[in-house]
Amino acid sequence: MKVDRLDVSYDPRTVVDSARRAEDDGCAGFWLAETRHDPFVGLARVAGHTGLELGTAIAVAFARNPMSTAVQANDLHLLSEGRFHLGLGSQVEPHITKRFGMPWSRPAARMREFVLALHAIWDAWATGERLRFRGEFYRHTLMTPFFDPGPNPHGRPEVWLAGVGELMTEVAGEVADGFLCHSFTTAKYLREVTLPALARGRAKTGRSLTGLGISGPSLVAHDDRGVAEVKRQIAFYGSTPAYRKVLDLHGWGDLHDELHRLSRRGRWDEMAAAVDDEVLHAFAVVGTPAEVAAELDRRYGDVATRILRTA
Repeated sequence: MKVDRLDVSYDPRTVVDSARRAEDDGCAGFWLAETRHDPFVGLARVAGHTGLELGTAIAVAFARNPMSTAVQANDLHLLSEGRFHLGLGSQVEPHITKRFGMPWSRPAARMREFVLALHAIWDAWATGERLRFRGEFYRHTLMTPFFDPGPNPHGRPEVWLAGVGELMTEVAGEVADGFLCHSFTTAKYLREVTLPALARGRAKTGRSLTGLGISGPSLVAHDDRGVAEVKRQIAFYGSTPAYRKVLDLHGWGDLHDELHRLSRRGRWDEMAAAVDDEVLHAFAVVGTPAEVAAELDRRYGDVATRILRTA
């Protein structure tokens, strides 16, 4: 199981130093989240300064279109000499429609088509064949030589999809190279919901789970300050209706109702207090670095191929 560094609040001016620290710490990869800055810009800065695998975890797919995303990913795969992983997520409807001003509809079906469009674009560049992608959500039928970068000597990047719900997870199993477990995932949810959904998706193309990369959940705290921060994260995710199903599996649906009520009133500081120790330890691993490493391996070592540890 590879251990990667995930930086969710990086500064593009100092991101190279962050990546070098990750490499010095023995990490296999360095991934950036799309929060306050563009992860593609940060990874472009990093690509020539380390030998780490690089990835986005995640870039927001529906804030973009397949063509622009294909270009960015292809360039990063070139810069990193074949070490780039394109991690995509859907985000939730309010962010897509109100923050990015983009359309929202049937996210699992749209994501499936998004990835298939990426593959069609990359294949057209690799083979020189005419681009002919016509879908329900995306249409790509024009690629003139002036805009064609040609074959990438490192092939096409791996596509990793993030998800929580079963439909999106099935899509990942069907069309992606890897699956990024959301932080708001427990071992119980992973084994009883996520893995069966991935297996259903793989079965659609006649494959088993063998060969599919899986990045396991990795909420971690080493001290009281870390516990407080993790509880805030759990409370934030737990207030989101799209993630209620994880709490429901454990019989904690009432906790979602309380967190959602508090979030609608803007009472963010009170939400973490609603997360008790039982909930904390279901989602997070708490202890010394050695204890955390052992527990992550115990929980996920038989299914996860890598773990993204937050910087």
